[in-house]
Amino acid sequence: MHPTEETGRTVPVACTLTSADLAAQRDRWEQLITRAMTARIETAQGLRIVFRSDSGTGGELRALVAVENECCRWADWTVETHDGQIVLSVRSTGEGVAVLHAMFTSPA
Repeated sequence: MHPTEETGRTVPVACTLTSADLAAQRDRWEQLITRAMTARIETAQGLRIVFRSDSGTGGELRALVAVENECCRWADWTVETHDGQIVLSVRSTGEGVAVLHAMFTSPA
């Protein structure tokens, strides 16, 4: 269930990380994207990003998503494995979809 569906309210599009934590999180995302991202697909509800299933990719992606699910509750971040690849799905509603479409636009 999407976070906004739980209460019927729109969750504000905001991140609760400090500026230092946000910078560290961004650096980790950039390293992972540069190393392992193979596709980025915009969807009606957000994004699907496909990663190679290299050593350490799944663990790092799950660690990053755990942080995102805490600091950015306006989106639903999930990781699944399909056909030997790791797929990140990020979904939101309203303004959140546009914000997601602007994220992860290219490797570092």
